[in-house]
Amino acid sequence: MADNQNNTITREARRKSGQHPEKALSAAFVRSAKEPGKYFDGHGLFLKVDASGAKRWVQRINVRGKRREIGIGSTSLVSLQEARETALENRKQARAGGDPLQAKRQAQAVLTFEEAARKVHELHRPSWRNAKHAAQFLSTLETYAFPTIGRLRVSEVSTADVLGVLTPIWHTKPETAKRVRQRIGTVMKWTVAQGWRQDNPAQAIASALPRQEKAQNPRKALPYVDLPAFLTDLHGSEANPLTKLALELIILTACRSGEARLAQWDEIDLGAAEWTIPAERMKAKRIHRVPLSTRAVEVLKNAKAEGERIGDESGLVFPGTKRGKPLSDMTLTKLVKALGYDVHVHGFRTSFRTWAQERTNYPREVAEAALAHVNADKVEAAYARSDLFEKRRQMMDRWAASQSIGMGVVVRLDS
Repeated sequence: MADNQNNTITREARRKSGQHPEKALSAAFVRSAKEPGKYFDGHGLFLKVDASGAKRWVQRINVRGKRREIGIGSTSLVSLQEARETALENRKQARAGGDPLQAKRQAQAVLTFEEAARKVHELHRPSWRNAKHAAQFLSTLETYAFPTIGRLRVSEVSTADVLGVLTPIWHTKPETAKRVRQRIGTVMKWTVAQGWRQDNPAQAIASALPRQEKAQNPRKALPYVDLPAFLTDLHGSEANPLTKLALELIILTACRSGEARLAQWDEIDLGAAEWTIPAERMKAKRIHRVPLSTRAVEVLKNAKAEGERIGDESGLVFPGTKRGKPLSDMTLTKLVKALGYDVHVHGFRTSFRTWAQERTNYPREVAEAALAHVNADKVEAAYARSDLFEKRRQMMDRWAASQSIGMGVVVRLDS
């Protein structure tokens, strides 16, 4: 007891005399100190005991010529040894011209992964094609990433953390896993740009992930030889006339469902037999001109007459049942299924492509241009700037004729 009292008196004497010897404190003293005051240890570090009995570590240090005090934390959370290590690191940083306080504030400003992901989502949302893509970006991270790494600061997320997110779904849900990895990578690229880290852990794990078997899940397509029978069934069905006309136009033009369903009358020149789809509705984000066969023009004229009959003023070529809204993709899918065909609407593009490959001598690039596919060879694409419109017109006329489309068959508007 006497020794402890002497030690306390010695430290108090040192404190009052202004002497701050290095490692003057002990862990036992830190635990037992109760008298309010400052107890110095070295490198500007001192233990501050408040009147309430609360104890915390503080460092007094010169930063760029100015005396500053830096809080290091409560003694209940930071041990004496940890406080000394932090104080030494702060002093080294200050001697090198740095600012430990600024570094601390920057570290505290670093967002968690979830906060960063939501920030990136907001930044990118205007550039996504539709609200569905924007929602999917966040929903996949909410499901698979946030529970594991959402609360970690982005500077702390490691390759092991990312592997922990992806490994459970890498083989069971391969496509989802790829999207999650890509979206984690997008968030991490942004954090690198913010200066919060130097690397992207989503990219660094490529060699650590096992190889995935390529999923074979092509869209079910109708053989082109069966199209005449399909069109006969379509024309004879009791479906909504505009739904039938939309589906037939998709077949005639080999366009994507959304390109037809969202078509506006100001895009179509019936006199020139030409349809110009704006870039924002195209997958490749480039304007696409579509040559219209004789039957395609008839389909569009019938659609215009039907729109006038129901009093639609939306400007849509194929308005849906809800005023001002286009036909939904599901409406077309349901019609195909109702006709007894187990195929996808998108599969009619495959029907056309197979026909062009097997029944015509048109060059590959003509058929690809009709499908609005982008040339993967960037050098070739840089020189091949024609959209081959006139050659495509000839091909689409043959495509219509080959299926007995336009041979006097008209969709009844009163059905």
